Amino acid sequence: MTTYQRIVLASRPTAEVQPEHFRLETAEIPAIQDGQLLVRNQYLSLDPYMRGRMSTNKSYAAPQALDETMIGGTVGVVLESKHPKFAVGDTVVGTLGWTEVAVSDGSMLRKVDTTHIPASAYLGAVGMPGMTAWYGLNQIMAPKAGETVVVSAASGAVGSVVGQLAKLKGCRVVGIAGGAEKCAYVVKELGFDACVDYKAGKLASDLEAATPDGIDAIFENVGGAVFDAALARTNAFGRVAVCGWIAGYNGEPTPLENARFILTNRLTVRGFIVSEQPDFWPQGLAELGSLVATGKLTFRESVAEGLASAPEAFIGLLKGRNLGKQLVKLS
Repeated sequence: MTTYQRIVLASRPTAEVQPEHFRLETAEIPAIQDGQLLVRNQYLSLDPYMRGRMSTNKSYAAPQALDETMIGGTVGVVLESKHPKFAVGDTVVGTLGWTEVAVSDGSMLRKVDTTHIPASAYLGAVGMPGMTAWYGLNQIMAPKAGETVVVSAASGAVGSVVGQLAKLKGCRVVGIAGGAEKCAYVVKELGFDACVDYKAGKLASDLEAATPDGIDAIFENVGGAVFDAALARTNAFGRVAVCGWIAGYNGEPTPLENARFILTNRLTVRGFIVSEQPDFWPQGLAELGSLVATGKLTFRESVAEGLASAPEAFIGLLKGRNLGKQLVKLS
């Protein structure tokens, strides 16, 4: 193999993402230098945050550069190494982007053990999404046994882990998801106590019925009307971890009519970016890995086949078509 394929950002979307915003390219595999290694990626991670990086709007991170490999988490195998800490055959997790192969200097790469944990899980339940769930729940929401926790986008890679961790703490856990299939998965497979289908048209009343004792903590992935409905059900001194705002990723307005409850219920509301919390990653990943390896934490994956499928899979993710973690499997 002397060439590889990658996908670059060809233009910036101003509304919904379209396939033409990406471009598939073929390039020569470069020779590695001392201190470098060559990785063949097995799976790419697709995540909602990537939509924000495609824009030049002010944010917590620099925009994705045009005509450069799309950013994204990866898990792969070392093909060649001139790096003292990595050997041929090592499985490594990093952020090498939407590409079949990549050269790395080893920074931001970590070796992982696939003996008891599938490689793909290191991009989901035992990776960035899992850590996002773990940090938001433990460090911001801090729920106690018996409290009611609400999780939006409950069937997704992050929300599904939040709910299971909260159940392990003895909480009543209520999910919010789009569609009967997703809600059935959230309750029957993930073990949530209830799930509200926001597409059913009765969000406020259904959430009220599912949270008879109010809401003590919210893990917010969506924003907009979903967050607004949850705010209205909060109890005094509730805690809110704001992780995502997918309702507004394409520039749609997301007004809040119930923001007054932040004051009247003395809520603690905190947004967070998990990559800014490196000190917590060793503990969190160790706990998540143990739970997955012992079957106490379950997950689902939506897998698109081949690098060329990444744009459509990403668009589907933003439209809520996936169930669980969205991945691209490279041939």
